[in-house]
Amino acid sequence: METTKKRATKSRKRTTSAGDTVERYARAVVSGDIVAGPHVRGACQRHLDDLVHGGERGLRYDAEEAARAINFFPDVLRLTGGEYDGIPYQLLDWQQFIVGSIFGWKGADGYRRFRTAYVETGKGSGKSPLAAGIGLYGLMADGEAGAEVYAAATKKDQAMILFRDAVAMVDQSPELAARIQKSGTGLNVWNLAWLERRSFFKPIASDDGQSGPRPHFSLLDEIHEHKDGYVIEMLKAGQKSRRQPLLFGITNSGIDKTTVCGDYHDYSAKVCSGQLQDDTFFAYVCAVDVGDDPFKDEGCWPKANPSLRFGLPGYRYLREQVDQARNMPSKESTVRRLNFCQWVAAESPWIGSHVWFQCQDKEFDVQRLIGRRCFGGLDLSSTQDLTALALQFEPVDDDPFWRQLEWFWLPGDGLHNKAEQDRVPYLVWRDGGHLEALAGRAINKLAVVKRCAEIAAMYDLQALAYDRWRIEDLKMICDQEGVTLPLVAFGQGFKDMAPAVDEYERRLLEATLRHRGNPVMTWCAANAVVASDPAGNRKVEKKRATGRVDGIIANLMATGASMAAVEQTTEPGILIL
Repeated sequence: METTKKRATKSRKRTTSAGDTVERYARAVVSGDIVAGPHVRGACQRHLDDLVHGGERGLRYDAEEAARAINFFPDVLRLTGGEYDGIPYQLLDWQQFIVGSIFGWKGADGYRRFRTAYVETGKGSGKSPLAAGIGLYGLMADGEAGAEVYAAATKKDQAMILFRDAVAMVDQSPELAARIQKSGTGLNVWNLAWLERRSFFKPIASDDGQSGPRPHFSLLDEIHEHKDGYVIEMLKAGQKSRRQPLLFGITNSGIDKTTVCGDYHDYSAKVCSGQLQDDTFFAYVCAVDVGDDPFKDEGCWPKANPSLRFGLPGYRYLREQVDQARNMPSKESTVRRLNFCQWVAAESPWIGSHVWFQCQDKEFDVQRLIGRRCFGGLDLSSTQDLTALALQFEPVDDDPFWRQLEWFWLPGDGLHNKAEQDRVPYLVWRDGGHLEALAGRAINKLAVVKRCAEIAAMYDLQALAYDRWRIEDLKMICDQEGVTLPLVAFGQGFKDMAPAVDEYERRLLEATLRHRGNPVMTWCAANAVVASDPAGNRKVEKKRATGRVDGIIANLMATGASMAAVEQTTEPGILIL
């Protein structure tokens, strides 16, 4: 058996070999021959610097070990799915850099240098198959008896995504299929075992309630979805009995930097830039440079998508994503994060400013709306928050636009303090006639009822949609005052809101709607953020908004009422959908 000294001598000679794909990639990135972002450039420069100075810290690079791990992929593994199904898994150059770095670098003790690896790239780059292949290498080719390999996530469903890639690779590989025993069938396989070496590969999640794993390799998928560091810390704690364990995490970019994923991202950036020295931590973090805008310049796209040079996910796909985001501002945040590795601290507004202001018409004659058929929405606050009423007037022959009017109310007492608290010019809006300040410290529902009655008498109000949660007091006041309003119960969930969101968005995008530019409504529109359910239905989510959205909620209910057939019920003055 070779001595460590002899192996080190050989490895130093090999690091200068022109055949070393890891070094070749690093030099191409640093020289600018391969377009890459700042953190990847830093990772490559770190590799080149350590080839020269790493020995001073006991580090050495074994190109032969790197090549062994890289060659495991095409020699043993096959890609799965679509046009690539059954094709030998030939790693792309950036993937070779990752695999070669992880398995090629050694520490002073002769074992692997890197114990943690963090990879952040754009969607569709091939992170999950890469992680699955690394897991199979750890199971079958890393020389670890009794190896435990885990595909880990906070939820079992997420852990299964990566694990199923590994199962599919086993099924495609004659070499692995002959040695590995599967537990379960079809999509329900839950364990891969190499009985000869007492080793296994399985999914694990924090909701399993399992404790005491002793992982050789831990594969963490979509770290940006981890709510906390429980899974990571559980796996790290179990590594203490292993000689050269690996925690390998992959992810898209996230939203909130105050998360475990944000911590890993920031730590990685500092390690790659040289601000921190951690010889056990490897990072490959894709990002565009400051000043780059992927919505304006396709030249920066490969910085976030290292597989783009090889056709993945493809320029056509990315152009479609960008075009859709330009026309649907609510999608912009997601596209920037998933496809271009831009951490979005706050979600993009649903209604972009250019879309909103293209529909502004301050000069339209309100008097022409008197007696015109319309539909309303009333978002009634509980005590001290904004109450909003919005009307949507139907197009007519000589005015082919939907016309929008709105009214807003807040308690007058303490309005100055509320303006400072919310950092919103409520006093200016009140003085400009855009907002009515009612007497008292809470919303005066009687005043709102009387104003609604005046409005209903002025216009041909067909329906006034409301949120069931806050309507009982208002209905009681209507009864006491003898006020009859065409009230319509309107649900606030995805079922009722989704059609209204789609229709209101269509009216704005196609500029078939006109509004007066009320600054309170403009503020609500800028704050609105939509949430989606698994079926793609959308609604405005107040909890995710950056400020009040009551005016937009009122308009969505008015829009929904304008779309619905209204049926008179037996209860006087009350209508239901």
